[in-house]
Amino acid sequence: MAGNEWINGYLEAILDSGASAIEDLKPTPVNLTDRGHFNPTKYFVEEVVTAVDETDLHRTWIKVVATRNTRERSSRLENMCWRIWHLTRKKKQLEWEDSQRVAYRRWEREQGRKDVTEDMSEDLSEGEKGDGVAEMVQCETPRKTFQRNLSNLEVWSDDKKEKKLYIVLISNLTFGLYLGMTPRLLRPFIFLPSLHGLVRGENMELGRDSDTGGQVKYVVELSRALASMPGVYRVDLFTRQISSPEVDWSYGEPTEMLTAGAEDADGNEVGESSGAYIVRIPFGPRDKYLRKELLWPYIQEFVDGALAHILNMSKVLGEQIGGGQPVWPYVIHSHYADAGDSAALLSGALNVPMVLTGHSLGRNKLEQLLKQGRQSKEDINSTYKIMRRIEAEELSLDAAELVITSTKQEIQEQWGLYDGFDVKLEKVLRARARRGVNCHGRYMPRMEVIPPGMDFSNVEVQEEAPEIEGELAALTGNNDGSSPKAVPTIWSELMRFLTNPHKPMILALSRPDPKKNITTLLKAFGECRPLRELANLTLIMGNRDDIEEMTGGNASVLTTVLKMIDKYDLYGQVAYPKHHKQSDVPDIYRLAAKTKGVFINPALVEPFGLTLIEAAAHGLPMVATKNGGPVDIHRALNNGLLVDPHDQQAIADALLKLVSEKNLWHDCRKNGWKNIHLFSWPEHCRTYLTRVAACRMRHPQWQTDTPGDEMAVEESSLNDSLKDVQDMSLRLSVDGDKPSLNGSLDYSAATTGDPVQDQVKRVLSKMKQPESDPKDKEGGKKLPENAVSKYPMLRRRRRLIVIALDCYDSTGAPDKKMIDIVQDIFKAVRSDTQTARLSGFALSTAMPLSETTKFLNSAEIQVNEFDALICSSGGEVYYPGTYTEEDGKILPDPDYATHIDYRWGIDGLKKTIWKLMNTNEGGENSVQSASPIQEDEKSSNAFCISYLIKDPSKVKRVDDLRQKLRMRGLRCHPMYCRNSTRMQIVPLLASRAQALRYLFVRWRLNVANMYVILGESGDTDYEELISGTHKTLIMKGVVQKGSEELLRVTDLRDDIVPSESPLIAHVNAEAKADEIANALKQVSKASVGM
Repeated sequence: MAGNEWINGYLEAILDSGASAIEDLKPTPVNLTDRGHFNPTKYFVEEVVTAVDETDLHRTWIKVVATRNTRERSSRLENMCWRIWHLTRKKKQLEWEDSQRVAYRRWEREQGRKDVTEDMSEDLSEGEKGDGVAEMVQCETPRKTFQRNLSNLEVWSDDKKEKKLYIVLISNLTFGLYLGMTPRLLRPFIFLPSLHGLVRGENMELGRDSDTGGQVKYVVELSRALASMPGVYRVDLFTRQISSPEVDWSYGEPTEMLTAGAEDADGNEVGESSGAYIVRIPFGPRDKYLRKELLWPYIQEFVDGALAHILNMSKVLGEQIGGGQPVWPYVIHSHYADAGDSAALLSGALNVPMVLTGHSLGRNKLEQLLKQGRQSKEDINSTYKIMRRIEAEELSLDAAELVITSTKQEIQEQWGLYDGFDVKLEKVLRARARRGVNCHGRYMPRMEVIPPGMDFSNVEVQEEAPEIEGELAALTGNNDGSSPKAVPTIWSELMRFLTNPHKPMILALSRPDPKKNITTLLKAFGECRPLRELANLTLIMGNRDDIEEMTGGNASVLTTVLKMIDKYDLYGQVAYPKHHKQSDVPDIYRLAAKTKGVFINPALVEPFGLTLIEAAAHGLPMVATKNGGPVDIHRALNNGLLVDPHDQQAIADALLKLVSEKNLWHDCRKNGWKNIHLFSWPEHCRTYLTRVAACRMRHPQWQTDTPGDEMAVEESSLNDSLKDVQDMSLRLSVDGDKPSLNGSLDYSAATTGDPVQDQVKRVLSKMKQPESDPKDKEGGKKLPENAVSKYPMLRRRRRLIVIALDCYDSTGAPDKKMIDIVQDIFKAVRSDTQTARLSGFALSTAMPLSETTKFLNSAEIQVNEFDALICSSGGEVYYPGTYTEEDGKILPDPDYATHIDYRWGIDGLKKTIWKLMNTNEGGENSVQSASPIQEDEKSSNAFCISYLIKDPSKVKRVDDLRQKLRMRGLRCHPMYCRNSTRMQIVPLLASRAQALRYLFVRWRLNVANMYVILGESGDTDYEELISGTHKTLIMKGVVQKGSEELLRVTDLRDDIVPSESPLIAHVNAEAKADEIANALKQVSKASVGM
């Protein structure tokens, strides 16, 4: 620039108009275009920050300093120059950091693709090696290949009526699809969990808060729609049970029927358990309604509760439709991040396929918030728990067979941000799998676009309706003395805001969330006089009683709306009712259509835009954001205009065009009606079930038979009776009197005098009778632990004490003080004669079996003292006294090996991990220094790769290593253990925590009846062992040093482990047997009221 006089002129103008706004900008840089009104100061700052070289500002500052005098005006001018210069530098710094981060991530992804190409090319012939490059090129034009693949799919149709699927949907903390599989017939049982927000079938409180939005309506309607499909037997929608005075009593009901089961091909009812249901699982504080960001520490508690329900339901359905064999889940389908996290664990515990729908994604939200520049990454994480959410979404991608999206944009621009998905690599791996070429354990989930459906039952399609004038006249009192016509109540509520209700209505329907961009819409309306003269504006912004009681973001938007209405004097032109019912929404659409109005969705980013479908069904043309799902909706319906949500003028022009050009309005209306069937629920469900049926089906299949002797049958029957007692007490509880909801057997509570507990005690007394068989005991003593049995003793246990103390010295050898602790635990449990015979022991360790048995033998502790050994960080499970060779050697559980084999590519992992650990951040091999790891062959086995850590300062943290493995398509569970002296890699579905759930699934020993004993720290999988429905006893001071420092950079422990829980107790390291016994009793008592 030639000079800086224009800057001085701007500054002078600012001083004249008032520079107080500069003070508001001092703390952090802000995006000034998001404000609701024009301010010259802010306009200038925005112009300078975005368009001016900082050297020009610096020269202006120097000039002012050189020529300043005593006048206050020059001093203020200098001050403003400095502050604006600071803003400019800060924004450029943020932009530079963002560009560096993007560039580094792009380099990492390319490096991952390069490594994959090199590794996978080794097993190809020379003619095939070029295919990898060819496949990458073909990714740009996949249409023909995609269509060819779809042609091989069997489309779901009405002739599937002989099938009976059980589907479980878990949304907003897990939306699960759970389809039952029997040996003879496919009988889908669908499972949809929806855990955060308030979920019920009728009178949904949509807009009550940010967690109770359109997704709640979506999962409820999907549940009903799936239950009506031929071949679907049952749909369970899982959500959180809340018994709090803050919410309606209906959210505390254990179950709610949404719809009865459909009839079979002969017109007969298919069964008493068929249909769609809401199943409410208690987890977290029972008497509090928590927003979704605060639910993260209780995810594993939900998983254990949901697992108990699924196992019980699989047995019930087996009796009804499975010929006595359990009807296992066919697929679990999660919606949202918390749903994905829990569905991944449920899928792993049950060994069934998982389907994922992400809806709003964490990485995309983080990118948007960082670009705004209002909050640092740390502040964003503190508010939204964004890093925990992103990790949950990455874990969901690890476990998912299929990812369902609403739009192509979601695949390319949102899922493409994740480590666990690469569009190009996914197509290469799919092509190799189709040709039968080895992928070395690499995997990418398949993405499918399936637009959401809609219930059109409440839609009244009316062509040019002449009665509109009469209906509006009835409301405005101009009906020439004729009797008033009955009109919907919500119409009256809207009309009271409007001076002339006959004008076309511009309708916006969303929560008052900043990202919905309502203020920009209001500004566009307020500043466009022709639009104001021609139309009214109606804002349906959820339900509210008092703005001051609303959450910060929502309250801020509503306050700004009210101020802008006053500023532009829009009284009589804008309607903004405080309340509306869900049943009022169709009438609101109908009123807008009758006035020849327009529906608008001006959101900054809209993942899909279900309201656009609803509006089109009611005959409303649309104006919508060009960012996200509306692009695909517009392509299908061609019933409106797309706009840049940041462009206020473009919004006003599009609205004015549609309401003023009647021919265009009629064309858009007809186009919308013409293709709306593409978004119907039947269409959605047919496509959905067709894609799910194409997944690789798997479910628990035991190689060894499960005993069916009389004792097992009686125990099972009594256990079911106990559950019936608890279910009955749950349904009869009122006014906060809540019995134990986790299905545990609480022996210590049997003396409380509670009637329910008395009945429990009677049931337990019956359960002891089979133990009195003379051949099972010796003189009233415990069954000899060294007796070899065909089946594990676990099947007879009603309580399991799991010792998972990670006590190791500096070399990784087990600490000898652990021997005394184990013996004290034995004494503590056996001191209670009432429960001793029903209690078993398990040892959970990172050591292999050989080292574990050597350690126990050194302390003269027989291996048979334990009913189960979980070794190699969950890589193997053993049952001493069972599954042994003739020489007495213990064999691993073959069913567990089959269970965790999913996506386990041991050869590819070994090669990749060695390369990653010996490569610098810049991608160069660290040949000048020794490798920081060495393979530990004696600790490795078929499902555990073990390495000795030679230099802990040079190894990668777990989160960094997992990120790089995901980028290369490798799914596993890496961890550091044994006082940071070992690194172990186990399969994705394996871990010490998941092994406990496997014991529940395999031997029906409820996780809620397990007691896990830990130290204050441990291996990097330690956090997973703390939370859940099991009881946890933490021994302080036992573990001097764990491996947590190698886990992750960002501390997420508070988002994984609850800060306080009645299921967690503590004792000191010096605690003896009596103290341990008392602690176990106390934690058992404390859990009774849950």
